[in-house]
Amino acid sequence: MKLNIAVLPGDGIGPEVVEQALNVTKAVCEKFGHILTYETALVGACAIDACGDPYPDSTHELCMRSDAVFFGAVGSLKYDNDPIAKVRPEQGLLAMRKKLGLYGNVRPVSVFPSLISRSPLRRDLVENADFVCIRELTGGLYFGSRGRSEDGNSAFDTCEYSREEIERVLKLAFDYAGKRRKKLTVVDKANILETSRLWRQIAQEMAPNYPDIEVEYIYVDNAAMRLVQWPASLDVLVTENMFGDILTDEASVITGSMGLLPSASVGLHTSVFEPIHGSYPQGAGKNIANPLATVLSAAMMFEYAFDLKEEGVLIRKAVTASMDAGFVTEDIMTAPGQVARKTSEVGAWLVKYIKG
Repeated sequence: MKLNIAVLPGDGIGPEVVEQALNVTKAVCEKFGHILTYETALVGACAIDACGDPYPDSTHELCMRSDAVFFGAVGSLKYDNDPIAKVRPEQGLLAMRKKLGLYGNVRPVSVFPSLISRSPLRRDLVENADFVCIRELTGGLYFGSRGRSEDGNSAFDTCEYSREEIERVLKLAFDYAGKRRKKLTVVDKANILETSRLWRQIAQEMAPNYPDIEVEYIYVDNAAMRLVQWPASLDVLVTENMFGDILTDEASVITGSMGLLPSASVGLHTSVFEPIHGSYPQGAGKNIANPLATVLSAAMMFEYAFDLKEEGVLIRKAVTASMDAGFVTEDIMTAPGQVARKTSEVGAWLVKYIKG
């Protein structure tokens, strides 16, 4: 098969982890006889510095003509420390999601047995956790109207959702639940927010079309508690944009490190595959970042963009083997005296495993 992907390394540790994941992708393509073509482009702070736009038209055009987008991270201390900056790296990520119509972010959360000791939760709570978070990605507060008063002393952000936006991401969630353990948890704040009441109303209207799926409705504060009290009770969780952003980051630490979780953003045009962690600018250029979330995002890319299941399974097998062997970066070391491996060393280990 021919695989044509756009590679957007972004900022901070993005280029380092994407490089290793791309090497793994190349090794898998070589092993299975696929033809890989790719082109890189700018996004985020590096794009602002180069042309003043965090998501240039040339980058969008590349994404549109590619079969998949492989993305690193955006963010820079230069802009984080400037609260009045008019253009920010994160605007590039939001623009990419909006222009590509990426309305659903899929984040699987599962625990690796060799790393259970690193989880902040007790073993008996976390060892059977295996669920998927589906976050609406192009609506809500992040895309509503916003501004400040003329004197700058008050500000507003508007949360808006349409029926169409809610229905399409709920359909995605119902479909995922149908392929898994047939349980869907709809998260909202319907006791307070009108947008949440619309979410719950539409979910209740759609539920009879999926009679084999058990649907529960819980408030977002309850969901936050459930993630730490009983994560194994979840199968598929779906929610709006801001709630999803917060809850999925909370869920990520269940595994013991944010550096382990991949994601896929899907929708109307080219899908984007990326680790859930940020750009970690303090670690940039030090060759210490954990590349495994980005490598696992490559596994999702093979499976969801190209329907190549065996290739995805092999990548996850390689990642599990590296952790079982203790060949990991410093953030997920578990044994006294264990040697911290460099980003590039972990990448090379995975490539060797796949080729072998």
